Amino acid sequence: MGSFLGALLLLLGVRWALFEPFVIPSGSMIPTLLINDHIVISKYSYGLRIPFTKKWVLDFGGPGRGDVVVFHSVEQDDVFMIKRVVGLPGDQIEYDSSGKLFVNGEPVLQREMTREQLVGRGYYPATDGDLEGDPNGLQFFEEQLDESLHTTLLRPDGWHMTQPSVVVPNGQYFFMGDNRDNSRDSRYWGFVPKENLVGKALNVWLSCERTLPLVSFICDPLKLRWNRFFHPIK
Repeated sequence: MGSFLGALLLLLGVRWALFEPFVIPSGSMIPTLLINDHIVISKYSYGLRIPFTKKWVLDFGGPGRGDVVVFHSVEQDDVFMIKRVVGLPGDQIEYDSSGKLFVNGEPVLQREMTREQLVGRGYYPATDGDLEGDPNGLQFFEEQLDESLHTTLLRPDGWHMTQPSVVVPNGQYFFMGDNRDNSRDSRYWGFVPKENLVGKALNVWLSCERTLPLVSFICDPLKLRWNRFFHPIK
């Protein structure tokens, strides 16, 4: 009995302070994260908290530009969201009608990519079925935010949710989804305070095209995305 309790406490301690699993429910981070990706996040990247609170015991500093982060929704605290940090405290952020992101007045570097190049980075072609509209009418771009090199998705003929120039307040962050035209993010609900951050996304450890009909949180073993297993999140 004692060894069982010890193992349970160890597991709870790891989950509280170190790592926690999450499942991706939507396509707002395609092509970086796909629906039904099972991921692991690091809960100690930005500090340690008192359990079940937002109070930091140790503060290791905030996320960097380009980090993919799980956080509590600013609209509904019991809902978890995952997006990419594009603006740090003090940054000036703008997103124009052509789908161009500006940080502190400078355009973020972009380079168009093909689907073939994406497959080599863990993108799964069948994921096109998770995208609204004609998959052939989409554009993928390699984007660089500081040291973060990642891929974004745009709909060149679609409507872009813009962001007029705004300065990120102290202690808060500006988030966007990599699926730029199908993401509800800081362009809609504003900045995210640091106390809402849960952890930094590290790896995909399991991924599938669909789950079992009667057990929605378990992957269908016949529909696994093998090329995404243990895929690092960049």
